[in-house]
Amino acid sequence: MSLKVLVVDDDFINRKLIQALLKRHSDMIGEVIEADNGSEALNALKLHPDIDLILLDILMPVLDGKEFLKIFRSEPENSRIPVIVLSTDDTQKSTVLNLGADDFILKPINEDQLMDRIRYWSQS
Repeated sequence: MSLKVLVVDDDFINRKLIQALLKRHSDMIGEVIEADNGSEALNALKLHPDIDLILLDILMPVLDGKEFLKIFRSEPENSRIPVIVLSTDDTQKSTVLNLGADDFILKPINEDQLMDRIRYWSQS
């Protein structure tokens, strides 16, 4: 299995930390694409239609994670791509799940938990 993962987070350091974490699992993760807001994520999806999974922050400028989910999930062909929300605010969990996120993980990210969830969703 070699997954292509889109990491969407406006914080440069968070994106680099997540990318480094994912690269440690090269047996599962093949390529990591980065976007720093929901608008860039939508563009990245057009350029990389073979993305297998999205890791999504909620609070971002330009187009936040909630707005991204509304737009992304409105396209039927996007139903096959799992979205795992990564957030420091657990009060957002039910909202983002109702908007179409598949999973929710609190930051700071626990590597084992994240990789377990990625394994689970990549097999679903």
